[in-house]
Amino acid sequence: MSLGYAEKLSYREDIGNVGMSELFDPPHILQAKIEELAKFIEESKHLVAFTGAGISTSCGIPDFRGPTGIWTLQRQGKPLPKADMPFHRAMPGLTHMALAELEKAGILKFVISQNIDGLHLRSGIPREKLAELHGNSFREICSSCGKEYVRDFEVETIGMKETGRHCSDLNCGGKLKDTVLDWEDALPPKEMIPAEKHCKMADLIICLGTSLQITPACNLPLKSVRGGGKLVIINLQPTPKDKKAALLIHAQVDKVIAGVMQFLNYKIPPFVRVDCIQVSLSYPSKKKRYAKWKLRISSIHGNKAALPFIKSVEASFPDRPRVKSAFLTDQPFKLQRETLRSKPFRVFLKLNFGNGCDCSSVELDYPIDFQDSTEYFEHGKGNVIESLRNRALEDATCGHISPIQRKQMSDSKGTYTEYAIVTSLVRHEYMASEPKALISNGTIEKRGIESIEVEAEDLGKRMKLES
Repeated sequence: MSLGYAEKLSYREDIGNVGMSELFDPPHILQAKIEELAKFIEESKHLVAFTGAGISTSCGIPDFRGPTGIWTLQRQGKPLPKADMPFHRAMPGLTHMALAELEKAGILKFVISQNIDGLHLRSGIPREKLAELHGNSFREICSSCGKEYVRDFEVETIGMKETGRHCSDLNCGGKLKDTVLDWEDALPPKEMIPAEKHCKMADLIICLGTSLQITPACNLPLKSVRGGGKLVIINLQPTPKDKKAALLIHAQVDKVIAGVMQFLNYKIPPFVRVDCIQVSLSYPSKKKRYAKWKLRISSIHGNKAALPFIKSVEASFPDRPRVKSAFLTDQPFKLQRETLRSKPFRVFLKLNFGNGCDCSSVELDYPIDFQDSTEYFEHGKGNVIESLRNRALEDATCGHISPIQRKQMSDSKGTYTEYAIVTSLVRHEYMASEPKALISNGTIEKRGIESIEVEAEDLGKRMKLES
């Protein structure tokens, strides 16, 4: 969770048990439980995942109740832990991506999350298959039409307050509110109704990394149990619902899910982070010999929105060596120059990234032409992002950049261009000790691991294989 979120929450004395000792199943028992869980999943017709802060600790986000959790340290009067990276740069972990793969395969039907980190959405879980019970620090909602906006920056407020921004729908223009609940806020029906529906339909609910102490959310999984479904709890600490569980696993969530994915022979997909920027150029319409122009690098979410992943911008002019270069450090990044109007030229931009990005910078050639000969285009954001992700995976690198659209400004003379940039690439390795395998023509085929050719009879001596 965000340390800022913990500080924004109103004070509450009764927050339940914190700082309990962690329990770990012995390796041989853990392996047996992993295989039992995998068989549960294979047999399930309606699988639901119920997630808590424990699935995001491996992403660099502190939990609440663990030995070094936020509330544990607050109760002990100790300083809060330092986050491994900025909250807005946290990326989905192994469990997030595994759940996304199971959803894509049609196995996982719905995800219910108590987390406000937005990592399930980033992982690729469709919004219609996700209930974020306590909100999302990166999501705003229009108080008039209900349209949602997912941001690349942490929304400044909590408690469903007005954020100061407005709906971009020209027929609406309503005020936007944050979606993160404070203690006294009721769970929103938009999240609660589908969550209850799927819990009642579920024949298997897996609780992942949650202490199951916060009501009313913690009671949702029991709706499946009452209907004859199975409840599985994966958590390092005891929970009040342990006695209701058909299977109780004390281990790190990532390790358990990695083992399950191996047993089921499913790949854990990598995560490719794509961020977007807008570069706008404005200039006077008067046909003078020289043009005073302004270049602005900003967020696609509006001029007043933060652009958190860019630390600075360097601008130079290879076609116009006499034009002064610039080093921009203040947001929004703005550059103003005066040049001859008759000749088009290029601005060379180097975007320097901040903490949490897997590459240090990206370079961009931006064309400037005052003769109204600029070509406008729209490639489609989804298509561009998908193409960039494929390139990043193929090259195993980040730093790829591609334009999404270029349009004419409606309120002044000039253009704006939106770009998508691959800023991070994360691959997840299996964590279980004994990887499952399939035999095909004497070759072990492992999902996510290079195939190793062996003689089947030799392999049988070293590894127990399914027939």
